[in-house]
This record gives sequence, C-alpha cells and structure tokens, in this order.
Amino acid sequence: MPIKIPDGLPARNILAKERIDVMDESTAVRQDIRPLRILLFNLMPDKITTETQIARVLGASPLQIELTLMRTASYMGKNTSEDHLLGFYETFDTIKDQKFDGIIVTGAPVETMDFDDVQYWEELTTIMNWADTSCYSQFYICWGAQAALNHFYKIEKHETKSKLFGVYPHERLEFYHPLVRGFDDVVSIPVSRHTEIRESAIASDDNILPLLKSSETGTALMSDDNARRIFMLNHFEYDRETLKGEYDRDKAQGNDIDVPAYYFPNDDDTQKPIMNWRAHRNLLFMNWINIVYQGTPYNLDDLK
Repeated sequence: MPIKIPDGLPARNILAKERIDVMDESTAVRQDIRPLRILLFNLMPDKITTETQIARVLGASPLQIELTLMRTASYMGKNTSEDHLLGFYETFDTIKDQKFDGIIVTGAPVETMDFDDVQYWEELTTIMNWADTSCYSQFYICWGAQAALNHFYKIEKHETKSKLFGVYPHERLEFYHPLVRGFDDVVSIPVSRHTEIRESAIASDDNILPLLKSSETGTALMSDDNARRIFMLNHFEYDRETLKGEYDRDKAQGNDIDVPAYYFPNDDDTQKPIMNWRAHRNLLFMNWINIVYQGTPYNLDDLK
C-alpha cells in the first residue's frame, strides 16, 4: 500500500525512483479506508535525508500510512532551508489537538550535552508527555531514545571513551516479542554515537524489556510492557552511504576517527560499503506498524 506524504516533498521523487508507491490526497480519499496516522518529530539537522529514510521504511508497509512532519518551534535549524521547514513541517501548536496512531522521534546532534542544556528540551518533554495519551505508540531513535529513557525512567546517558561507530552484530534476546518477530539470531545495525546507556540501569528497571544487544556496543532495542514506548539506540534507518558520509566528513575536518567497524570490505574505505541491515530494518518497522494497527482504536478520539 502506498505511503501518503505531502506533494512537493523531495522524498517523493526519490521514493518513486526506488519504486516505492507514493500517493496523493485524491487517491487516498478514493480508497475509502482510514490510513494509519504517523507523526515524525524530526530533530536531525539534515531533515530531508532523515524524512526520506523514514518514509522509505514506512512505504514498505502493506497498510496505507499518512505521514505528518513536525519540527521544533523553539529552535529553527540552519541545515535545512526555511522554505522547506515552513512548507512541509508542522509545529506542536498546530497538531496538539490531534491524535496519531504512532509517533517517531529521531536522534539529534546534541548527545554530549546535558539534557537540560538542550535549547528545546522543555518543548521535547512537553511533546513526550502529550504523546503518552495522544499517540498509541512512541518510537524513539538514538538520542531521542536516550532523552525518553531519561524523561520517563530517570536513566542517565554516559559518554564513551571513543565513538561507537560501525555496523555491529546484535544478539536477539527475546523470541516471542512481536517487535522482533521473524528476526534472525544475529542482527547487524549501524551505530554512530559518543554516549551509551549502561546495562546496569536497564537491568534495574522492570518496566524496560531489552530485545537486541551487542557485546561491543550494548543494548540497542528496548520496549515497555505493551510496546507503547519503544527505544532504538542505534540507526536502522540509515542508508548504505550514511556512515561513509559521517566518516568522510570527520576525516576532512581532521578529527580522530576510526574506520567504521564491520562496514567496508576488509576495512578498506576505498571499497563500497556493505549494507546488511536492510531486511531487518524493514522487518522491525513493519512489526511496529502491525503492533500499532492491531492496538490502536479505529476512532482515534477513543485513544487513551
């Protein structure tokens, strides 16, 4: 089933070239079904890249999905044009009286800052509280996951000695949880962060269930008891070249950066990166969509 995104969004042409079905408003109306309403709260500086990555995985769903884009009102980023932000993005004030089947909150390049020092922290916590009753399920990614774990469970993040950077193998910890249904025993996931959530903090809270874990980079995927809050500390949504772009940028800036682990063939950065996470990426998001589809009320006004 196609994904419904705003006309003129750059992701539309990219997804069309990849043969992912995209629909316009008139086509959606003719289908006479209620689409799943997914809100993407995009905190990344390059919003076009991130919105395309998320739209790509949601577009693989057999269900009709209506994607709404939201940005912070208290901070206007400089890496995406103002025309794009004003043309395609809502702010909380314009959607706060609506309800959604799900919300996705992305990462942000502020991970080494204290949460209280982030310019839009108060706005973010307000939105997370709102999402608890206005969105059936919340899917937090990378720093967004760290922020939610801190806000809801008082779990702190800690800086690592060196950047966790590469495509690391992860062990599947649960075999019957619907979020990892169909997963293999070992799952590769892109990782790119300078901070971590310590295993002792996760283990001390009975409200959090670890689902995927790396022996090198720690727990990646967690859920609460009923999958209303989901936390992915790494970057399943990344494209093949995303880590390479970060690596090339850091090298050009003279930063001390290692070759991403398990990414280039034989660690040779002149070769094409290996993409071995696409299938599990799509499966995770489809499992999430299925959880949302089965749990959310048909009339979103009945959502609690």
